[in-house]
Amino acid sequence: MLIDYKKANIYQKDGILVLEGVDFHVNEGEFIYIIGRVGAGKSTLLKTLYFELPIDEAETAIVLNHDLKELKSKYVPALRRQMGIIFQDFQLLSDRTVHDNLEFVLRATGWKKKDERETRIKEVLEDVEMADFADRFPHELSGGEQQRIAIARAVLNRPKIIIADEPTGNLDPETAVHIIQLLKQIAQTGTAIVMTTHNIPLLDQFPGIVYRCKDKKLEDITNNYNQLAADIDANEPDEPISMKYAARADLSV
Repeated sequence: MLIDYKKANIYQKDGILVLEGVDFHVNEGEFIYIIGRVGAGKSTLLKTLYFELPIDEAETAIVLNHDLKELKSKYVPALRRQMGIIFQDFQLLSDRTVHDNLEFVLRATGWKKKDERETRIKEVLEDVEMADFADRFPHELSGGEQQRIAIARAVLNRPKIIIADEPTGNLDPETAVHIIQLLKQIAQTGTAIVMTTHNIPLLDQFPGIVYRCKDKKLEDITNNYNQLAADIDANEPDEPISMKYAARADLSV
């Protein structure tokens, strides 16, 4: 198991409790959505997964075989190299080309041989269909193109987990679909994907495990969500797609 939380309490940096008694589990190759209202604790939960926020109160809080209650800061950089992190605002270095953004990460994570760096950069850009954009600067790219580069950066070190905070939040619907398709393909290689989203239609197009943050609780609602979807489709087969999405969106609030 890559992530194992049992009865964990999640606090914001200011000490406010946002999630209580969290049970959350991630295995290789799983595709996991975390949904809920703004302020419900989704992003705060993610920050504990990549060690930006600590967990001191838990029966179990294990990430990549390390106990977060006892984790020493000196081990954090090595653990983060086993992860890919995708932010909603991309966080690309504006003064560097796409190629140099990726090379910066490889250099920082110990890739010493230039030919190996060049090979890996070419591979990931081909994987996200951005091979022709290596010499572009971030400001020359669309939002969808920047997000593809952010994904390329996240997979550079062949991570065990990709953590994505609203990766489609700033994208148009068509581009959002392409980004989730790409993440699904990555999950099929064995990398686990954990992502927050408000884009409920994506859950229908690309099924996965669904957790909901609500009232300081994190609940696995996968079965409830899928049963509701099946009931709507069985009883209202001609219901407009937008209405079906709206009904299922009730589970996210």
